[in-house]
Amino acid sequence: MPIKKSASKELRKAKKRHLRNIRINSELKTLHKKFLSLVDQKNLEQAKKVLKQLSSKLNKAAGKKILHKNKAARSISRLTRSLKKLKLPGC
Repeated sequence: MPIKKSASKELRKAKKRHLRNIRINSELKTLHKKFLSLVDQKNLEQAKKVLKQLSSKLNKAAGKKILHKNKAARSISRLTRSLKKLKLPGC
């Protein structure tokens, strides 16, 4: 247990941040799975909507330092590429 007052406050802050990070990561995973299932079903319109939501949440998470900004950009790029492949079956 922390001895100093500031250390105990930091512990409380860390617990809050930890819970926030878990919640946001869980939302991201859920949306990611939903997007991939829509792409597998070839449901283009729904997949576009979910991709828009997911990219927004990824950027927000990167802004709050929950994810690294490059990981968020890489994820969005890969998801967009998979949606484009769905649009253009010849590629």
